[in-house]
Amino acid sequence: MSWFTSIWNDKQAQVVLFSSTAVALYGYDQGMMSLINTNTDYLSTMGIAEESPLVGVIVAVYYLGCSVGAVLGSYAADMIGRRTSIFACLAVATLGNLIMFIAGLFKIPSGTPALAIILVGRVVMGLGVGGIDSVVPVYSSELSSEGGRGKALAQEFQANILGLNIAFAVNLATTYTLGKENQWAWRIPIVLMNIFPIALMSLIQFLPESPRFYIYHDREEDATDALKKIYGSDDAKSKLKELQEAHDKEPSSISYTNMLTPGHDQFHPTFLTIMAQINQALTGYGAISVYGPQIFELLGFGVAEAEFITQGNYISYLILMTFAWLLIDAVGRRALMVWNSGGLILMFLLLTLFGGLASQADQLGISKLPPGILGCIALYVATGHFGIGWLATVFLIPTEIYPTSARAQGTAVSVVVWGLSNFLVTLMTPILFNNLQYWLFLVFAGTNLVAGLSTYLYQPECGGRSFEENQEFFEHCREEGSWRVGKVAGGKFRHFPPATKGGDGDGETQPLLGRVREQL
Repeated sequence: MSWFTSIWNDKQAQVVLFSSTAVALYGYDQGMMSLINTNTDYLSTMGIAEESPLVGVIVAVYYLGCSVGAVLGSYAADMIGRRTSIFACLAVATLGNLIMFIAGLFKIPSGTPALAIILVGRVVMGLGVGGIDSVVPVYSSELSSEGGRGKALAQEFQANILGLNIAFAVNLATTYTLGKENQWAWRIPIVLMNIFPIALMSLIQFLPESPRFYIYHDREEDATDALKKIYGSDDAKSKLKELQEAHDKEPSSISYTNMLTPGHDQFHPTFLTIMAQINQALTGYGAISVYGPQIFELLGFGVAEAEFITQGNYISYLILMTFAWLLIDAVGRRALMVWNSGGLILMFLLLTLFGGLASQADQLGISKLPPGILGCIALYVATGHFGIGWLATVFLIPTEIYPTSARAQGTAVSVVVWGLSNFLVTLMTPILFNNLQYWLFLVFAGTNLVAGLSTYLYQPECGGRSFEENQEFFEHCREEGSWRVGKVAGGKFRHFPPATKGGDGDGETQPLLGRVREQL
């Protein structure tokens, strides 16, 4: 009851809860498509075989929609406000979901095939979800304290995994109740997704707009009202003064052309934003999450067993995400990304070994079960490494290194690259999986090495620092002529801000255990 009361009275907590539910949309789609891809009625309705590359195309075009939606969403966020743009994106996602639901349900006089309809639905839903993924991190970070930005976003992405779990559980329930030959076994999980956006559209009116948006548009009175709702009347004036001073120091207008032009002040932050999202795709986990059941089948388990083991993996994923929000504001973003890349490399090497043993068990004269079980453990641990190190961090970085006038565009660039990267990964995975089998895990071990090494060399630690403090890194880079984190400013941006000796600090200056304890 005390938790409910604190949420009821705390606008920042309400924004985190709202944003968490919005981000859960993406997770729901991942879990939803995992089992739909194996539904025989779905495949026959679309006129494709389970091994067809078109299975991957249907999954992948969603990410193209996300890329376009991110740009449109960021533009709307700067023009009409964070809240209004989120509402519009939710409405578009709902429309796309309904288009997917009706694919092949009715006979259309024009003879439009179900495959074309579901492709349109996937793109339209991607437009909405891409806009949400672009605007929600900006909205959330602008209403969070500097010491709690990472925790807030990591909690939101834990809800993303909750959405994945809900979708997969609904899929399992409908599949084993109705059967894989029943059309409602795949249509029900699709249409139930609309519970999320419809509920959010009805609640968003009760949340405050971002004060930074109002200040950006010289609406001081509206900014004051928003700050009162968030911080109370006593702190509103001081917060307003802080935001105005920060705004006065920022460039007035930054275009996408500026951000992508070498030599411009915002090109370096854009490079880091793009690198982070490409590296996230290189971890390979976007493909693993969508094609999980097929991977467990490769490890020697039957179809039904593989599906339930996949659900277990998602539950483990949800639990392990707790470490993400405990650690992200305690040890920093960079450390989580680098160390968990190392963990992913090791797990994918083990998966290559155990996958090979399970696949060749008959020829080797051994049982499939031991390597299968060990492979499951390795994949469960790999899932945890990805969630802790790579799920939320890459979306958080652009919200911390761009000025207000470019923050929405920077986050849009992040989502665009995320969408294009995942489009390629999810498009190629079924093809590579069918041809490489367990050797695909070795490929992912190699791509994780690239991701971890480039992050170590070029990604500064932006956690525990204000936007102004993070700008010092880019200024030092320009002065010293290097982007290598270890060579800039004596390497101080390789680490989280130093802890206070003796443990007398507060917030970000506390010793590590104190900072972890504070997250609780």
